[in-house]
Amino acid sequence: MRADPLRIAGFEFESRLFVGTGKYLRGGEPDYELMRAALDASGCQVVTVAVRRERLIDRAGRSLLDFLDLSRYTILPNTAGCFTAQDALRSARLGRELLEGMNNPGARWVKLEVLADRKTLLPDPFGTLEATQTLAGEGFTVLAYSNDDPVLARRLKDAGAASVMPLGSPIGSGQGVLNPNNIRIILEQLKGDDPAYPVIVDAGVGTASDVAIAMEIGADGVLLNTGIAGAKDPLLMAHAMRHAMAAGHLARLAGRIPRRLYASASSPSEGVIAQASAAADLDPPKAGKGHRAVAAPGDERRPTGGRRGRRL
Repeated sequence: MRADPLRIAGFEFESRLFVGTGKYLRGGEPDYELMRAALDASGCQVVTVAVRRERLIDRAGRSLLDFLDLSRYTILPNTAGCFTAQDALRSARLGRELLEGMNNPGARWVKLEVLADRKTLLPDPFGTLEATQTLAGEGFTVLAYSNDDPVLARRLKDAGAASVMPLGSPIGSGQGVLNPNNIRIILEQLKGDDPAYPVIVDAGVGTASDVAIAMEIGADGVLLNTGIAGAKDPLLMAHAMRHAMAAGHLARLAGRIPRRLYASASSPSEGVIAQASAAADLDPPKAGKGHRAVAAPGDERRPTGGRRGRRL
C-alpha cells in the first residue's frame, strides 16, 4: 500500500522520515561510509546537514557533502550549534549560498535551531521566534525547531514558519515523546483551520517505537539522528525506523479502536457451548421411572417415628 506524500511549501516527499548526518563514528573519526549506508537503509529523502565549517569538514579535510548523492537527497541545512538569533541567521544564509552552488533544492529552506544552553540544548523561544520572522521575510522556507509549547507553536506559525517541529524530548536523550498531550494540542491548534499544515516531531527519538508513537499521535513526519547513529547496529536500526514510520502513519490513517476500562469480547456470545451447559446444570432431570433419586451429600434423611428410629 502506498501512503500519501508529505508536502511542505512546494516540497513533496514519499518518505516522512528526515535523518541527520552527524555522530557516525569509527575510532573517534567520522565514518561517512556508515552514514551513507544508514541513510540508504532508512529510505529517507531528506537529510539534515549542519553547515558550520567545523561540522562539514573533518580533520582529514574530507567534506561530508562529498559522501551524499545530491541527486537523490534533498539537503535540509540546519543551524545546529547556534545560541543566538544572529548566529542562526548567518548559518542559514551560508547554507543557502552553499547549496545554491550545488543546484540542490534544499537551498530554499532551513531547519532553524536557536538553542538556549549547552547542557539541555533546549530551544530558546525568543531567539527562535526572532530568527523565524527575519528568515521568513528573506524568503526562506523555515522549519522551526521548538519546545512542545502550543503557545510558541502558534507564534512561530504566525511568524511565517512553513513547519513547526516540536521536540519529543531533549536532543540526543533517547527519551522518546515525553509529552504526547502537548503534541496533540499543537496539532489541534495548528491544523484546526489549516489541516495540511505540517508538524514534524524532532529530537529525542531512541528507538523505532518512538517513531510509531509520534506518527500515531498525528505528526506528519519525524526527524532523528542519534537514534540511528548511536545504535549498536546503525544499519539495522535504520531499517527499523523506516518500517516504524510506515506502520505508525498507516495506523493513524486506519484509526485505532477506543480505549476501554473493561474487556469487550471479540466473539459473539449467543449460542456458545458454555451457555447451553450452564442452562442444563440449572434444570437437572427429575426422578421418575427408571431413575433413582439420589440425595445430595450431607442431605441424608434420618428415619422418624417409632422406637426403631430413636436412640435412648
